Amino acid sequence: MPILEINEVVKTFNGLSALKKVNLGIKKGDFFGLLGPNGAGKSTLMNCIVGYLNPDSGKILLNSNNITDLDLSYRMDIGYVPQEIALYQELSAMQNLRIFGGFYNVSKKYLNERINSVLNLVQLDDRKNDIVKTYSGGMKRRLNLAVSILHDPKLILCDEPTVGVDPQSRNAIFDMLAELNKDGKTILYTTHYMEEAERLCNRLAIIDYGKIIAEGTLNDLISLLEKRETIKIRKAPETKSLLESIKNLGDLGETDFYYELIPSNSSKLNSEIFSELENIKIPPHLLELSRASLEDVFLNLTGRRLRD
Repeated sequence: MPILEINEVVKTFNGLSALKKVNLGIKKGDFFGLLGPNGAGKSTLMNCIVGYLNPDSGKILLNSNNITDLDLSYRMDIGYVPQEIALYQELSAMQNLRIFGGFYNVSKKYLNERINSVLNLVQLDDRKNDIVKTYSGGMKRRLNLAVSILHDPKLILCDEPTVGVDPQSRNAIFDMLAELNKDGKTILYTTHYMEEAERLCNRLAIIDYGKIIAEGTLNDLISLLEKRETIKIRKAPETKSLLESIKNLGDLGETDFYYELIPSNSSKLNSEIFSELENIKIPPHLLELSRASLEDVFLNLTGRRLRD
């Protein structure tokens, strides 16, 4: 039975639909990813789950109970990591955690044990007495996570928790969340980074313009594609000068180090496409075949790239 059920949820702002009959079921122990571009409705849905917003219609059930019928004590089962940093900047990590422990009604006897536990998890033991405004962005994000799990919630909501952090801090946050999930915590994670969703989540839903357009495991979503592989072309002076010719073969995307080609003729064999690329003078050593990604799924479903 799902720990969290979202049934036909609708939310509008000034006549604009932010959520359009959203349906999701998150099972106990899931690491569930909600993937979509900025403005797709991810944060709106999170705010409805924690009770900051009320849906116009539909139901949100936590442990089979409609949250609109519950008092705010149901939030004790939820840890919320907001997109914006929510800390007292002029206080230390210890002071922040003591204050938030009071908000969560964590007993004084238990509070010190929990503070030590979460500080250890987020690797801030050695900076616990430092003022938060002296922290790096990644350290603040990690402390935000510590605050959200201080009361030992069953369900953790993470709304784009790695925005604006360096790669090292991002990887640290990933490891911390994976450990929490391994320990039995259910996690709902929103992101517009497909790499995060692919790395972390055992189940996924893609949301666009407030509507769920696909849901399942990564393999389920990849199976929606006719062609489940892409051709990667390493960036180099010789490939850059041939971009117009490459574009004639299909949809061409771009990452930091590669151009990614999804051929327009999906019936062609990969060997045929490689031959065509060689015919336009792309050196073979700059070509490689890559398994299709969530980016390809999103492009296939919407006709545009995730971060367009």
